[in-house]
Order: sequence, then structure tokens, then C-alpha cells
Amino acid sequence: MAEQGDMHHVWTPITDVDDHDANASSTEVPTLLSLWEEMRDDLTDRQIREFNDRLNREWAIETGIIERLYTIDQGTTQLLIEHGINDSLISHSGNGKSPELIAGIVRDHQEAVEWLFDVVAQSVPLSTSFIRELHAFMTRKQRDVEAIDQFGKSVSIRLNHGEYKKRHNNPTRTDGTVHEYCPPEQVDQQMEELVRLHADHKVLGIPPDVSAAWLHHRFTQIHPFQDGNGRVARALASLELIRGQWFPLVVTRTDRSNYMDSLEEADSGNLHPLIRLIGAIEKQWFLKALSITKDVQREEERLDQMLEAIHDDFRVRNLEIRKDQAITKKNANKIQTKAKKKFNEICKELRKGPAFAGGERKAYADTGEDSDANRRTWYRSQIIQIANEFDYYANMRDYHSWVRLVLITETGRSEVLLSFHAVGREYRGIIGASMCFFRIPQGEGDDKQMSELQPVSQHLFQLNYKENQAEVLRRFEPWLESALLMGLGQWRRGE
Repeated sequence: MAEQGDMHHVWTPITDVDDHDANASSTEVPTLLSLWEEMRDDLTDRQIREFNDRLNREWAIETGIIERLYTIDQGTTQLLIEHGINDSLISHSGNGKSPELIAGIVRDHQEAVEWLFDVVAQSVPLSTSFIRELHAFMTRKQRDVEAIDQFGKSVSIRLNHGEYKKRHNNPTRTDGTVHEYCPPEQVDQQMEELVRLHADHKVLGIPPDVSAAWLHHRFTQIHPFQDGNGRVARALASLELIRGQWFPLVVTRTDRSNYMDSLEEADSGNLHPLIRLIGAIEKQWFLKALSITKDVQREEERLDQMLEAIHDDFRVRNLEIRKDQAITKKNANKIQTKAKKKFNEICKELRKGPAFAGGERKAYADTGEDSDANRRTWYRSQIIQIANEFDYYANMRDYHSWVRLVLITETGRSEVLLSFHAVGREYRGIIGASMCFFRIPQGEGDDKQMSELQPVSQHLFQLNYKENQAEVLRRFEPWLESALLMGLGQWRRGE
């Protein structure tokens, strides 16, 4: 246990982005952005606004939950996202705050993120005065902040909206160590330096996720305000992403652990985990947008439009597959072949060891392509459940294939399933790969009796026609290794 007052992190002046940080930039999001821009042209302004409103409401709710300003359960969160911020939907158990106050704070957050879009539209440059105004805007319903006095006691002090801190705000961690932020007397100079360095990023062509991660971390490194720094940091990162035509940074409660870990890595000089986290969150939102596009359109179609769409769908399905869609399927077939080879290698190694020596124990791999037409359609329920967890639509009508690793022991059958399927209700050249694990107890031949169904990949692997095959393979190999390691680990824990 550390002694009270030991330093966990010593503050140092901010530095600019490193040359090698660009290597951590997402290669997937730019292609997804390009696809989204093509598909967005088919939507009306109102349809786009509805999607953005839901995104902004989720951002507004979760940015306060991350800071533990209030608590809102998942069910209520979903209602608020779908129907708007209404205090009548919020319970009275939000960290001692009234539903009215919580709703007011969330509305301030929502107005702040909507303001960011206006700032980008008006090409307003980043400045210290803007950052101070943003802080005042986001914290205007918050009157007080907890602080520690000279005797080490917790006290409540007034929060000065939009004003830099007048006293140190170095938190003490649970182990008794202290995390040091910029001293109050150096905040002005460091904030000016932050703005100056940031101004060069556009000229230098720094990718949006790298610049957003840098801006977020360096701002938190300064911690210029007495409270509200985390919310402002995520708003500034969102501003940078919006400037690049990406989505605002929605860090949810489920991301919190990885998010905090990535910030600690950045404190140690490694910005890559935070860059990658931002890229993963952005990828999730682009896939969500691409998945719901056709759904939103259909909500507004009149009967004659619907009939025409049915005729169009029929004609399209009977036409020659578009070249770009065919490219994605070709690449998916290539990585499926690689995956099958890897699965067979694993089976061979398992059969060499004592775990599968003799007896009734078996380990084998096969694919949907090895099967008849009926077996190729297996695993719909598993795939749909995993897709729901990752929040996208799995389209098995336009493309569906799988590779599985089957492990049979005395306790029953276990499977590690790698599924390939189109993403979105209409196939637009995007194919996803997900991996899951499940068990079927001994004596049960029906998949309805399966248990422990869970994803064993941290995110959906996606490929699209704008990437060349070499790049797809480069990304797929580490994803496959990580997912297989997690899947075999889950099987081993149950044996």
C-alpha cells in the first residue's frame, strides 16, 4: 500500500503529437465514412436529423454517467434516447439528484453537442475563450463541486462556470497515491499552448482519431477547471471528429474501464490505446448508421413507393452482382479459407495432446461451404443474438457463410463459430465477421438447449470493397488470433 501523498503521476507540460501516433489511426473508419456518404444521399434531411438526435441524446446521457454525476439504468437510457429527455421517465435514485435536475443536466449536454455541429458548420477555430464558454454551457446546472480542504476533509465549494481553477485539483486514488494535474498558475500558458499546437494539426493532415485523442488527453493533462474536465474533454474530441465528418465520441458506461485504462496509458506516453478506442467506437457508430438506413427509409414509404421498391428489389436481385459488392465477397471468401486453415491447424494440435487422446473425445473443423444447402443456413439464432449485442443488422439473405471448431468431450459438445454475413438490411458491399462460443450439454442434440452463448471477439470485423485484399488480410489475422484465444479460453474454463 502506498503512503498517503505518494505520487502516482507527476504532471509535465503538454507536448505535441508524435510522428508514430498516426500509425494507430483507424484504416477502417475512412472507408466506412465513404460508404456512409454514398448511402446518406438517399435519405431526407429529417431522416438524418432523427438519427443524429438519437446519437446526440446517447452522448448527452452517457457523458454524465461516465463521471458518475447521476445514474440512469439501461432501460431508461434507451427510452430517453428513443423518445427524448423527459424527467418523468427518470427514477429518483440518480445519485441523490432529482429527476428534474438530472434531465436538466442531460439537456445541457445535448445542447452542447448540438452546438458543436454549429461550430463546425461556421468554421469557428478552437480558442481558449471557446473552451471556457463550452465549460460554462455544459456545467450551468451544476452549482457545487467536492474538494479537499487544508485539513484533508471533503468540502463542497462553488463551481465557477467557465473559469480556470484557482486551487489544485489533484485527486487521491484508492491506493493513497496522488495524480498531479497542471498547477493553477500555469493553466493559462498551457491552454494557449494547447490551442497553438492544435491549430497545426489540420495543416499537417493529422487523422481525426489521432487529433481527437491528442486533444482529449492533453486537455485532461492540464485539467484547467475545478470540475467538468472529463465532459469538456469528450466534447473537444467530438468537435475534432465532427470536423472530419465523423460522429461525436460516445463513450458509454460499458466502455468506461477501457477508456480509463487508455487515458492512463496516454499519461505514460502511449497515446495508441486511446486512438484505437476512439476508432473502435466510431466504427461501431458507422456500422449502426449503415445498418439502419433502409429501415428508416421504409418507415416513410407510401404504398406506391413500397410496391415500386419491391419491384426494384426483385430486379436488382436478378441482375449481375455489382462489381464493388463482388469484390467484398471475394475478399470474404479469401479470409474464410484462411480461417478454415487456422481452425484445422488448431484441431491437429489438440488431437496431438492428452486432452483428445483416445476415447470419445473429438476435435474437428468444417465450413458451411462443405455442407448441403440446408446446413449452410445453420446458426441464424446465434448470429442474430451476437449481432444484437454489437448493435447492427446481420443480413444472411445476401451473404452467409461460416467456419466452426467443434470440440466433443464427456460433458457435451462445444463450438467456436466464425460467421460471415452482410451488414445492413440491404447489401451495399459491407460484410462482417463475428465469432461466438456456445455449449450443447451431453445428450442434447438440439441447438435450443445451448448454453453460454457469448461473443468471443471484442468487436465485429468488417470488410468492404474499398479496401484491397492485402489490407483486409493484415487486419484479419490479429483479430482471428485474439478471438480464437478467447474462445478456447472459454471452453477450457468449462472443462
